[in-house]
Amino acid sequence: MAATEKEILQVRELTKSFYGVAANDKVSFSLRNGEVHGLLGENGAGKSTLCSILAGLYQATSGEISRSGEPFAPRSPHDALAAGIGMVYQHFRLVDQMTVAENILLGHPRLGARVSENEIVEAATTAMQEHGVSVDPRAYVGNLAVGEKQQVEIVRLLNRGVEVL
Repeated sequence: MAATEKEILQVRELTKSFYGVAANDKVSFSLRNGEVHGLLGENGAGKSTLCSILAGLYQATSGEISRSGEPFAPRSPHDALAAGIGMVYQHFRLVDQMTVAENILLGHPRLGARVSENEIVEAATTAMQEHGVSVDPRAYVGNLAVGEKQQVEIVRLLNRGVEVL
């Protein structure tokens, strides 16, 4: 199998129930490096629930998840991020009162305890350039259009090294 065809995430027979009602019932699929997948379904079909399990917000009721061939059961979003899995939520997880640059680097593990505003702007600008995004790094997130906020969320996660978004 070529490197681009290697399975980086496998889901087998995944079920999630809430109070006896199945939100996901025996879902199985795999993701390979470089693939883009879409989830389609009506409201309440379980799309967000599935993604929330992979992102560590919920735990599956049953089934198996493997990350690059190893068993994977994220117990928190921190676990999922550490494994290279991130999620852009319908309701953004950005801080409106902070700048684009501050949001991109907020909580980044490689960021030092003391860093200047210029260093933050430079690091965020570099991250945005690497991913073809052009948003003013000094703009406050609360003043951005929805599409710009989505771009900031995506760059924030890609800057953390996620492989599954």
